[in-house]
Amino acid sequence: MNDQQEEFKISGPELVAKVKEIIEAGKARKIIIKNESGVPLIEIPLHVGVPVAALGVLVAPVLTAVAALATLVARCTVVIVRTDSEPTIEA
Repeated sequence: MNDQQEEFKISGPELVAKVKEIIEAGKARKIIIKNESGVPLIEIPLHVGVPVAALGVLVAPVLTAVAALATLVARCTVVIVRTDSEPTIEA
């Protein structure tokens, strides 16, 4: 399996909504939030396939930490790490 990364810049106030959206989509393996200099501030490991009922309980503390972080940064970079579910065959 291969990891694929998607990276984008976002403002602090938009951070919580975006992280919540990524988690609810359920296809990310990890979210990394970096400051403007590219230094990782927090890495959030995610488990693909968590039942929706358990999602609220698991996400609440994460979103609280992200909200606290959002008050400290004006802009940040969000990196989404996804695992490619299709195995690749290399020749």
